[in-house]
Amino acid sequence: MKQMRIPAAHMRAIRIERYGGPEVLRRADIDLPSPGPREALVRVACAGVNFMDIHTRQGKYRNSRTYPVRAPCTLGMEGAGPVVSVGSEVTSVKPGDRVAWCISWGSYAEFAVVPVERIAHVPRTISYELAAAAIFQGSTAHYLVQDIARLRPGNTCLVHAASGGIGQLLVQLAKRRGAVVYATASNDTKAAIARKCGADHVMPYENGRFADRIREATAGLGVDVIFDALGRTTLRDSFRATRTRGLVVNYGSVSGSLTDLDPYELGEAGSLFLTRPRLADYLADGATVQRRADDIFAALADGTLHLEIGGRYTLEQVQIAHEALEERRQLGKSILLIS
Repeated sequence: MKQMRIPAAHMRAIRIERYGGPEVLRRADIDLPSPGPREALVRVACAGVNFMDIHTRQGKYRNSRTYPVRAPCTLGMEGAGPVVSVGSEVTSVKPGDRVAWCISWGSYAEFAVVPVERIAHVPRTISYELAAAAIFQGSTAHYLVQDIARLRPGNTCLVHAASGGIGQLLVQLAKRRGAVVYATASNDTKAAIARKCGADHVMPYENGRFADRIREATAGLGVDVIFDALGRTTLRDSFRATRTRGLVVNYGSVSGSLTDLDPYELGEAGSLFLTRPRLADYLADGATVQRRADDIFAALADGTLHLEIGGRYTLEQVQIAHEALEERRQLGKSILLIS
């Protein structure tokens, strides 16, 4: 195992022993982990706080095969910082390298062990704060736009919750690829955020009437692609807003899951395609992780992609950070833990 320096034998971490609300978050002093043969030990300069952390804390992944994280565990699935040491088989990173990662739990701590296949190098033009804020949401928006929707100039799409963290990036990346972007927002303040990101048309949900507005705006055709992170409250109306043989991308279930969906409905709505993708399946190897990160970091560096950090908290303030995210206080801005 190659080392930059040997840190203390113990470290601070935020753990859960059981599932529940913010009250189950506990600070603990635990043994410093050691990297395995294909892992790196990283000093966590910043950790992102996002809804996957909330869902982990609530136990939504307790039966997941894609994300095998179970209580008790250290929370946090994205972060950025310098590499401290690497395992015996690691050649892609070395001690001192600036890196970021996501979909690897344990970043709510002073140090984290990360599989090298999840690690992306961070250029010096990007701060650790921005890297930690961008690696998960940026990678998510990147694969949804490029790999799932494959948007091209002239395509039309609808982005639900366009003022949210991923929603804002989806709008920006879709516009970069030449698409016409429709967006939904729940109030005027959020609508203004969507417009600032470049959305061409912004509308309220109106209990599903957005689908009627989309049909009117597209001469009755509907849009080519819908990005729906809400789930239960919007999904069936999203079907109504999609063109024949169009694509509905359900990448989240913030409002709850639609548990009674019959595939027959997709046929009746116009032979639609419905997918429920997960980022882990689109970060299959280190090269893919780095490719997505390079695209996002380059766009952030040249100013063609914008991401705003709305809150910075210490490890001791993690409950406040979770409450801020759940109560939507930051209006789509990223939240960070600074260790």
